[in-house]
Amino acid sequence: MSTLLKRPAAVTRGGARGDKSGTVGLPKVAQVNLLPQQYADRYALGGLKRRLAFALVAVLALAGAVYASTLTQLSAAQGRAEKAEQETTRLLQAQQQYAEVPVVLGQLARARDARELGMSTEILWAPYLGAIGTVMPAGVTITQVVMDGATPQLAPAPPTHPLQEASVATLRFEARSTVMVDTAAWIDALNGVPGFQEAWVAVADVDERAGETIYKYTSSVRVSPLAYASRFVEEG
Repeated sequence: MSTLLKRPAAVTRGGARGDKSGTVGLPKVAQVNLLPQQYADRYALGGLKRRLAFALVAVLALAGAVYASTLTQLSAAQGRAEKAEQETTRLLQAQQQYAEVPVVLGQLARARDARELGMSTEILWAPYLGAIGTVMPAGVTITQVVMDGATPQLAPAPPTHPLQEASVATLRFEARSTVMVDTAAWIDALNGVPGFQEAWVAVADVDERAGETIYKYTSSVRVSPLAYASRFVEEG
């Protein structure tokens, strides 16, 4: 079976359009394939195989490159993991060296908390007792002082009526004098001391000793929370 490869071109006379020479064209040579069709199919199959082989080589080369890159990244990751493990081991060893530090810090924190709680109701009484003596009328002598108030384990007593302000302690004292004093002025003077409030003074008894009149007074004054020293309270 023969196959005509190319159709013969038509013979032109008088030349092609635009050809001024006017020469007569000759027909091209016709080519005929006399080989059987299976040879052409075999040749086409061989070309397909070559292209598939080239594609397979390219795929294998790409896969090899990807594999090599993966191995490189895996090696780098393993190196980083080993360094991290070494650093972790070093830190654990250092932690064992300073294992007592957290214990000591915890003990210090508990000691600070205990000190803050224990001294939370601390009042520096010396200045207040001195203030009582300063505002006391002339000729009056204190014979007894009693204090009761809040402690770290005991909350201060609540107000007994709506007009009473909150307080943390109460000072009660007894005094005597040979003359009658102005108790109203004495109360105002006690209330004028910072941290004192709701002062009260009254004549409790009148006694005669060796022909001299002795006036006995009882007094009390409530202490506000402003009196707390707060020396061991952390700022902020």
